[in-house]
Amino acid sequence: MSQTAEIREDAEIPDNAPQTRGIDRFFEITKRGSTIPQEIRGGLVTFFAMAYIVILNPIILSGGTDVAGNALDFAQVGAVTGLTAGVMTVLMGLVARVPFALAAGLGINSFLAVSVVGDVTWPEAMGLVMINGVLIVLLGATGIRTAIFHAVPQALKAAITVGIGLFIAFIGMVDAGFVNRTPAGPPVQLGDGGSLNSVPTLIFVGTLVLMGVLLARKVPGAILIGIIAGTVVSVIVEAVMKLGALDPEGSNPGGWHMTVPELPTQWLSIPDFSLVGQFDLFGSFGRIGALAAVMLVFTLLFTNFFDAMGAMTGLAREAGIARKDATFPRLRSAFVVEGAGAVMGGGTSSSSATVFIDSAAGIAEGARTGLASLVTGALFLLSMFLTPLTAIVPIEVAAAALVVVGALMMSQIREIKFNKFAVAMPAFLTIVTMPLTYSIANGIGAGFIAWALVNALAGRAKKVHWLLWVVALGFAVYFARGPIETLLAG
Repeated sequence: MSQTAEIREDAEIPDNAPQTRGIDRFFEITKRGSTIPQEIRGGLVTFFAMAYIVILNPIILSGGTDVAGNALDFAQVGAVTGLTAGVMTVLMGLVARVPFALAAGLGINSFLAVSVVGDVTWPEAMGLVMINGVLIVLLGATGIRTAIFHAVPQALKAAITVGIGLFIAFIGMVDAGFVNRTPAGPPVQLGDGGSLNSVPTLIFVGTLVLMGVLLARKVPGAILIGIIAGTVVSVIVEAVMKLGALDPEGSNPGGWHMTVPELPTQWLSIPDFSLVGQFDLFGSFGRIGALAAVMLVFTLLFTNFFDAMGAMTGLAREAGIARKDATFPRLRSAFVVEGAGAVMGGGTSSSSATVFIDSAAGIAEGARTGLASLVTGALFLLSMFLTPLTAIVPIEVAAAALVVVGALMMSQIREIKFNKFAVAMPAFLTIVTMPLTYSIANGIGAGFIAWALVNALAGRAKKVHWLLWVVALGFAVYFARGPIETLLAG
């Protein structure tokens, strides 16, 4: 794909100021075919594509009441969400030096708010998140996670990238109202009642077209320009039409889906960090029993572990820093930092911080190194004080960037040999399961299990690494965890 840069081993560092040369050498900016302005633009775009998490994570977590009847405070969750995302993204940039941003994972935070806190308290739930993070750090530091990464066939690694591309494009379309649920019949439909009759959705379409044209014309900063232009138009439209927020009950179906793009009356806010340290590491084991607590940790571990591994695989390929075996420089460091994100997320009650596939927006803008992560992380830290300003960019505009990136990631499909069905079926299941189940981990699991079974039963057992069998078995247990929990409870 045209946006992907090759790592240039013979690249010469420009003869700039000493501090500039030092930054270039540390982050390998020139070696990876990038520039400092390009990294800054990429970091900006990644932040704008992810800024919604500072608002969405508090909505999800503060909406869940725990077993003791307590709920998390919205403003406090917003503060620790920005803190955790900022610190962990900066660490990813400095330690692993890759353009991957971290923030509260949407799958895990929803799982906590819906399924976990009905049986335990919020501090106990966050203790489970921390245990999950410690296990991930150990798996990363000991090399076990890297060994599993090497055991995955190249076709599945490419399929993971393609599946993530479809997944984030689908997320973008849903967030923009371009795709919606239906009251009856097919699971999804175009717009509302089969047509696009919402102004915010039309702004999404216009922003998408603008980004597409600018990318086709190879205009530098195409995605960032699209985000800025779409936001300006959105603010003007809201000021004139007073669309307001979308009402889930249907009384205002033409409103904005998450944030209303208005200039804030208050630009600064003081963050409240009261939730930092509010966790109970082993309290859930005494409340619900060791077996039930272990199953919850198992679920968190599988979701966190493979979501992040899949995201990093796709992002590294898009950034052009992946080697032929799909690994990338400082892979183990990236795994350890990602695990530490879960530890910090539990320790701050912001939920597990994991690598966001939305980082692909910044990569498509040109981000290739950890310098872009420093920019994104700094903006997340700044967002703790500028929460009202963060809300200006509507999700409909950010969603256009996700769809564009999804289209770019589809190019990896050329690496899959679909003429060989032992490759085609597992790859296909990996690709389609991600958007259809709204989970990267589910797609990876379906692909792993299918690869092991199809190749083994077709007389190609040597094509299946023994570690792949172990992980496939683990996924089989993961997919059947509901009946297993019921059986254990009985």
